[in-house]
Amino acid sequence: MAYAKSKTEGFWANFKEITILLLIVFLVRTFGFGLYQVPTGSMETTMLVGERFFADKFTPLFTNIKRGDIIAFNDPLFEYSDNKLKRLFQEYVWGPSNWTKRVIGQPNDEVKGVIENGKPVVYVNGKKLHEPYINKYPLIQVWKVGRCKLQQLLRSGSARRYLGQLLNTKSYDSSAPYNKQPFYDIKKDRVLRNTSSGEPMLIFPGTPIEPGKKVTKGGNYWNNGDEFYIKLGKDQFWVMGDNRLGSHDSRVFGPITRRLIHGKILFRIWSVDSDENWWIWDLIKHPIDFWKRVRWSRFFQVVR
Repeated sequence: MAYAKSKTEGFWANFKEITILLLIVFLVRTFGFGLYQVPTGSMETTMLVGERFFADKFTPLFTNIKRGDIIAFNDPLFEYSDNKLKRLFQEYVWGPSNWTKRVIGQPNDEVKGVIENGKPVVYVNGKKLHEPYINKYPLIQVWKVGRCKLQQLLRSGSARRYLGQLLNTKSYDSSAPYNKQPFYDIKKDRVLRNTSSGEPMLIFPGTPIEPGKKVTKGGNYWNNGDEFYIKLGKDQFWVMGDNRLGSHDSRVFGPITRRLIHGKILFRIWSVDSDENWWIWDLIKHPIDFWKRVRWSRFFQVVR
């Protein structure tokens, strides 16, 4: 009997220790720091797909988030539950995906996007914003599958409705050959080309985005394009991607509230040209090619 009692007490002691440890880990990951992976090219070339970053979650809780900061925040289009407990679970445990953008407008700022001399510019509180971080490289479109596979899909008809999903848009250095690109591995035979000239179809920096449906709220408006106006409230931020031609940001969904923000990106840990959520699977599937896609020069860097 004494042995059984001792065994039970030992089980509950271990259970208590594990529970406390998991609680500490949860609190640290939720309010201390976070590790983030870049899933899209919206912040190129500051952040590339396949890179992992360290984010500070603690100081944004108590200090001001500044213009120019790169932040991580919850998907602003996610539909949260009206139940307060369930919403807390969605915000801090499991729910919306993480997005990363740069803060352009702080609370109470007046932010305006206009087209000047054929190029989009941003004004904050009446002054033109100097933005050295904006992607200076053209974008190139690359098929995700090889030519034979693509033709096979097109013949079957299964790909015609989803052609856009078979294309990747990537930053491209026109001064370097395809096999020596600084950002991504670009295969020459997969590049989308103009049917008449045979030249790659490039989208150049400074090209205004075709506006979409206009959203108007009071005197504020945005339309998925480069012309917008917003007078931010006391708890609102205007965020945009550094890759203005390939970013789903406040030009689409409007301002975000501080409550959605949960981290400030500080440091790049490592960089691999990979679309996999878990790099280990990419390594297992492509044990030789994987190492060719490691961007060694982008390891362990402060991000600004």
